[in-house]
Amino acid sequence: MAEPLIVVRDLAKHFRIAEREPGLWGALKSLARRRYRTVEALHGVSFAISPGELVGYIGPNGAGKSTTIKILSGILVPSAGECRVAGRVPWADRVAHVAGIGVVFGQRTQLWWDLPVIESFDLLRDIYRVEAGRYERVRDELVTLLSLEALLDVPVRQLSLGQRMRCDLAASLLHEPDILFLDEPSIGLDAVSKLAMRQFVMRQNRERGTTVLLTTHDMDDVEAMCSRVMLINHGTLLLDGTVDDLRSERRRVVVEFDGPAELGDAHAALLVSRQGQRVVFEVPGRVAEFVASVTARYRLHDLTVSHLPIEETVAELYQRAPDRAGELR
Repeated sequence: MAEPLIVVRDLAKHFRIAEREPGLWGALKSLARRRYRTVEALHGVSFAISPGELVGYIGPNGAGKSTTIKILSGILVPSAGECRVAGRVPWADRVAHVAGIGVVFGQRTQLWWDLPVIESFDLLRDIYRVEAGRYERVRDELVTLLSLEALLDVPVRQLSLGQRMRCDLAASLLHEPDILFLDEPSIGLDAVSKLAMRQFVMRQNRERGTTVLLTTHDMDDVEAMCSRVMLINHGTLLLDGTVDDLRSERRRVVVEFDGPAELGDAHAALLVSRQGQRVVFEVPGRVAEFVASVTARYRLHDLTVSHLPIEETVAELYQRAPDRAGELR
C-alpha cells in the first residue's frame, strides 16, 4: 500500500478575536478594557490521504473546512498538531510546497482582474518557472479540455462566474501539480458549468492521478465525484468513510393508493406526509416487511422505495455534533 501523500495529526487552529459592544460607548469601553473571544476553528483533526484519492471534505459554514485547506496549502500556521504534504511542512517550506500543489478558492481568484486570461496564464508560468515548451503543451491541453478558447483575450473582470471558475481551474494546473485543493469550486455555478467542472476534475484524477481534496456544500458533487468523504463540524472530524457510510438505514416509501385508504395505527406511526392518495412513509428498518404489510392490506396504484436524501442524514450528523463555540477570555 502506498505511503500517505497527506498526513494530518491532531491539528488545531485557534483564532483570538477582539470583541466590543455596539455604539460609541462600546468603542470607548473597548479602549479601556478590551475583551477577546477564542474560537477553536480546528480541534484535534487527524487524517491521511493516499496518492490518487479524490476526497470530499464536507461540513456547514464555519465547520473548519477552509481553515484546513489554508493550513494544507501553507497560508495559515496551525496552533498545534502536525501536518505534512508530500513530506513537506506546508508553512515552513512554502516555495517548494506551492510548486507541487494547485489551489482553487471558489470565492477568490488567482487571476489578475484587469488582464486578459492568457496574460494571467503567462504570468503564472513565470512565477512557477515552468519551461516554455512544457507550459505551452499543458496550457493548450487545458484550454481545449475546459473550452477556454473564446475567453483567452477577455479581461478577467468581464468573465461570468462559471467562466472565471473554469479559468481558475486551468490556472491551478498549469504547473502540473500532484495535489489539487478545491475549496467550494462549484459555488454559484449553473448546472452546465457545474457538470463541466465535475467531469474535468474527475478526468484529472483518473488520467493523471492527481490527488484531490474537495470542500463543498453540494452533496451532488460529493456523490458524483468522491470515493471517500470526511465530515467535519465545529472543528472536529465526525466521520471518515464512503458515501454509503453517510446513508441512513431508514428508507422513504412513497405509496399511491388506488382509492381512499384508512391507515392502521402501525402504518400511521410512520407517516411523513399525505396529499390525496399519495402517502409518504419513513421506515426505520425491515422495509420488506413494511412493503409486504402495505400491499396485503391496501389496494395500491404505485409504490417506490428510496434512500433518504443524503442531505438529511448529513444535517442530522451536524445537529448531533457537540458545539465547541469559543468562550470569552
